[in-house]
Amino acid sequence: MLTKKEQRLRRSRQTRIRIAIQGVARLTVNRTNLHIYATVISGDGGKILATASTAQADVRASLGGSGKGGNVAAAQMVGKLVAEKAKAAGIEKVAFDRAGFAYHGRVKALADAAREAGLQF
Repeated sequence: MLTKKEQRLRRSRQTRIRIAIQGVARLTVNRTNLHIYATVISGDGGKILATASTAQADVRASLGGSGKGGNVAAAQMVGKLVAEKAKAAGIEKVAFDRAGFAYHGRVKALADAAREAGLQF
């Protein structure tokens, strides 16, 4: 019997294989109870091109006094920020890698905000 984490990692491996065949940059999302992280990784060399998370000091300050990063509003802010950084690095098209997480709630909010900010996937 696989644990919940092992099931998620198994799903993420299948997605990464599919994205690797495409050879495009990927927008990877990692979610914890307190924070959400988004990283744009190049398709050829695996270099990190842009990153944003609710753990960053400037993002926490703009979230208000609570600094809570485990909600949809924080995920939208991170999605917008990572899209802006990726566009500044010259990335327009990415493949969305949800890392086995359900496309729902914070993960969906991050993806929608990144699309609105100009990333295509």
